[in-house]
Amino acid sequence: MTAAQRVVFIGAAGEMCRIAVERFAGTDGERHLVLCDIRPEPADPLVRKLPPGRATARELDLHDRSALRETIDGAALVVLGAGPYLRTSEPVITACLEAGVPYLDFDDDVESTQHALSLDAKAREAGVPVYVGCGASPGMSNILAVDAASELDTVETIDLGWMVGDERPDVGRAVLEHLLHITAGDCLTWEHGGPVVHDSYVETGVLPMGGGLGEVLLYETAHPEPVTLPRRYPRARRIRCLGGLDPMPFNGLARGLGLAVQNGRMTTAEAVDFMQDVLHHRFGSTTGLRHALSGMIGQVRRGESAARTTAAFLVSSAFRRRYAWRGGLLARATGTRDGRPATAVRRTPRSGPGRYAVNSMGGLTGTACAAFILLALDGSGAPEGNAARAGVFAPEDWAAPEAFYAALERVGTPRSEIVESLR
Repeated sequence: MTAAQRVVFIGAAGEMCRIAVERFAGTDGERHLVLCDIRPEPADPLVRKLPPGRATARELDLHDRSALRETIDGAALVVLGAGPYLRTSEPVITACLEAGVPYLDFDDDVESTQHALSLDAKAREAGVPVYVGCGASPGMSNILAVDAASELDTVETIDLGWMVGDERPDVGRAVLEHLLHITAGDCLTWEHGGPVVHDSYVETGVLPMGGGLGEVLLYETAHPEPVTLPRRYPRARRIRCLGGLDPMPFNGLARGLGLAVQNGRMTTAEAVDFMQDVLHHRFGSTTGLRHALSGMIGQVRRGESAARTTAAFLVSSAFRRRYAWRGGLLARATGTRDGRPATAVRRTPRSGPGRYAVNSMGGLTGTACAAFILLALDGSGAPEGNAARAGVFAPEDWAAPEAFYAALERVGTPRSEIVESLR
């Protein structure tokens, strides 16, 4: 197997990256998959699950520059699935630029996305494509936004929505750290035709989510879509990302802990420890409990959640009961069509247990990432082809909606589960 036939996955033992590997492996039998992680043992079952010789697992500390460079040299593509991206993306992108190797991630942090975009000139000079935000949100959400906006002659606003259901207890520390980061603090967004900073998880909006969810209250949150999409729609008045957790009291719990970290009352590690205790039905610290309850009480006082809903959540959690998973993605664009006000919506139509992709955060992110990997490797996302690409690209820069939907089908997603259109 030549080096150019290798696809290197970093963070392959994580749930989202593991699913990306599985879904991609089912479509491409030519390339060897190198599954790297700082603890590679959890990736061994995945290696055994694939055909013999198809993949190998190896230990890699991505902060070890020499080991990282040796691992990625000559690869067809490097996929970074290890978070939080605030700490992981810079060293891997740098190594890929030095080695002249294409890079792809599903980065959902604003700051690391901005840093990646700042490297566009270096990537062009190196002749390397750097694909950022290639997951669910950002990623598929960006594609839904472009698809919806294509129905309009002018674009006035774009609202992107994501919702994640009950995934207890299988939520990794990097995911929880990201959640704390986006539920409190600065939220860079696009308003009145320019970038502004809001307080994350303060402003709300109601979106008609698919999959039987209906009208759902979601929170404005710090995500990369309002940073990258204005480059394509600079005349839009507003572009924002709204997100939330189901059941609703989870949002208050996360907000309370996020504020505690922001205000210096808890460290990030302490807050993550508490959330992992809650997810595993263990009694966490009294400090964490106090801040979590404060966040949920604040929800009730603001009318975002009914008191009986919060009480039922606490009782169910005490008895170790889980809620059926509900979630999905939506993009709503408003503007004009033929000189008249118009609205276009694209959303995932089905979700929950038994669905192929929209059945968990890992399922949705990993499946979308596998589709982006296919497009990056075969150059079918845009007319100019992969060979002509060099620079840093957000999903809307290079992946056409129909090509992306076709790639989702190639990785196994039923067409009926991919996208639903509303006006």
